[in-house]
Amino acid sequence: MSDYYKTLGIEKSATEADIKSAYRTLAKKYHPDMYAHATDSEKKTAEAKMKEINQAYGVLSDSAKRANYDRYGNEEGPMGGFGGRGGGYSSGGFSGFGFEDILNNIFNFGGSGRQTSNGKMDGDDVTYSLNLTFKEAVFGCLKEVVINRVEECDECKGTGAKNGTAYKTCSKCGGKGTINVVQNTAFGQMQSTRVCDECRGTGKKIDEPCSKCGGKGYTKQKRTIKVNVPAGVDNGQMMTYYNEGDAGRNGGKKGNLIIVLNVSSSKVFTRKGNDLYVTVPITFTQAALGCKLEVPTLTDPVTYSIPEGTATGTVFRIRDKGVKILKREAHGDLYLTVVVETPQGLNAKQKEFLINLNSAVTDRQYPKQKAFYDGAKNSK
Repeated sequence: MSDYYKTLGIEKSATEADIKSAYRTLAKKYHPDMYAHATDSEKKTAEAKMKEINQAYGVLSDSAKRANYDRYGNEEGPMGGFGGRGGGYSSGGFSGFGFEDILNNIFNFGGSGRQTSNGKMDGDDVTYSLNLTFKEAVFGCLKEVVINRVEECDECKGTGAKNGTAYKTCSKCGGKGTINVVQNTAFGQMQSTRVCDECRGTGKKIDEPCSKCGGKGYTKQKRTIKVNVPAGVDNGQMMTYYNEGDAGRNGGKKGNLIIVLNVSSSKVFTRKGNDLYVTVPITFTQAALGCKLEVPTLTDPVTYSIPEGTATGTVFRIRDKGVKILKREAHGDLYLTVVVETPQGLNAKQKEFLINLNSAVTDRQYPKQKAFYDGAKNSK
């Protein structure tokens, strides 16, 4: 027996929705309609694959069978592997109906997109990439975006007919929007319900098309949408504006507008989540004697006390000076890294001063250097 989870390409922890989605994708790929012009060999391969997919879905979509399969390796339970069917599957399909019925319960082959006969069809989502500066992202801003989306034609109210009334009932499907089709497959003769090719599932035949939309019932429109970007958003995050996407059909819901945020980097700060990191150079004297250091933040600079004897690379934490946390009145922290800058281009007098200073300082005042050389000596 094959691994049903591997057959559908899912994990054992998959939900019912995951199973249905995986089956839908594979069934579309290997459905006989997709191989109408394929070679006999390709058709046989697709039919065999469809049979495996059908079998796997029949077990994993049934909670009781799935539980038995997970525990015993078959859908019949502890005795399922002995005698009988050895796994509970018969080529007759699931409980007396074939995979065509399952496919048409999930989606309608012969149609297009998300349409199911002349029933409701939800509109597609519209995705927009919004560029933000670093400042706009951390403080929030109001932006306007211009999108193109599908909208119901206001001239014909989505019917596609002139004045919204110039149509009649489709004679081929009788206004149902679907027709019954009988097919010969590897599993025998099967009947399925498909979208009517005469009226494309609408159940109506247009006598005179709408002049504005050309009989489509929908048009592309350019719209300006105001986007309120909250403080604290980060690169790659998305914002969803419900019902601002493409229009649905036959009473279906509108799609959504998905705003994907592209945030530029800062020349001063490095951001990690809601925390900020900044590196500030200090002089040898400031590091040795300590100092009051002016540190940049998102707003006004703050003064931070650097203790004497601070080594290069030391990191200090300044609380609540990071980025605002979304949906909270709180901020991340600012991490300050100090780097001791070595003076360059010294003149003779300055060099003499440093030589004298170096002579005056004992090795005990350079504990790390002393520890290194003591360790090197002892390791020999």
